[in-house]
Amino acid sequence: MIDSSQQRVAEVRAFNRFYTALLGLLEADHLHLPYTLTEARVLFELGQVEQVDLLEVRQRLGLDAGYLTRLVTKLGQAGLVERERSAADARRQVVRLTGTGRETYRELSRRSSEQIGELLGRLPEPSQQRLLAAMGTVREALGDPRVGGGEPQPGDEPQPGAAVRLRAPAPGDLGWVVSRNGALYAAEYGWNEDYEALVLRIVADYAEHRDPAREAAWIAELDGVPVGCVFCVRAGEPDTAKLRLLLVEPSARGLGVGGRLVDECVRFATEVGYRRMVLWTNDVLTSARRIYTRAGFELVDAEKHHSFGYDLVGETWSRPLGGAR
Repeated sequence: MIDSSQQRVAEVRAFNRFYTALLGLLEADHLHLPYTLTEARVLFELGQVEQVDLLEVRQRLGLDAGYLTRLVTKLGQAGLVERERSAADARRQVVRLTGTGRETYRELSRRSSEQIGELLGRLPEPSQQRLLAAMGTVREALGDPRVGGGEPQPGDEPQPGAAVRLRAPAPGDLGWVVSRNGALYAAEYGWNEDYEALVLRIVADYAEHRDPAREAAWIAELDGVPVGCVFCVRAGEPDTAKLRLLLVEPSARGLGVGGRLVDECVRFATEVGYRRMVLWTNDVLTSARRIYTRAGFELVDAEKHHSFGYDLVGETWSRPLGGAR
């Protein structure tokens, strides 16, 4: 009989075989350009920066030092890459794309995006959303720091025209907030309908009793599509605001959306005269907690509870506003 740990290992290996085979189909003849998959990976890595230490490239891609050196030499002979000794350490080398290499990188990137777009285009919208949510969950669980609305990282720059803007909720947006919170937290954390019911109560209370002078909400929009939200509401004390319902869609993570939403919430609360801002979250929401830390919040209390179908640790975070201490 297979125990649970063996079953989990088997599931991960099965997923790895499926995903590797899928990528192999997508990258057959590597995008119809005369480069191997590993050569293309190096070009993609170099395309994210002006120049980079060769050792860093090896560490990021997990390549053997001798193999990477031979590969870079080959790309150099093709006029795509140039390298020189590091000004900071003569024992090390830095490498960069040439003008031709950067053009090649852009063409590879374009063709890769087209292939992924075609793959996604075969799926209905609900399946695309479930796929993106699941991928975000995998990346976050395995410690990818770019997940969860952090600042842009190499490889996560917005595509041309993909400007994110923050705006007030329009008709239909509050329903979107409830729907997407319920769907995403179910997909990524397995939370049951109790969480969606909580979000519904928060949103309904905001809609019915909002004080326009001291409460606000923002929708983050990417190319005309909602991809995130946050609310600033009154807390129990007159001088205390509460940040609620921070959400970033998987498709917009890595673009700094979460940080922008939190910063806007803090700015508004400060301008309307609050002296302190608090929020409540759970310890499993690691990406959100990183955003809160960067925004100046500190953990002030933690308590175990059973909610949304799971045993969790609820956390209260706080930060002063304006000149308050």
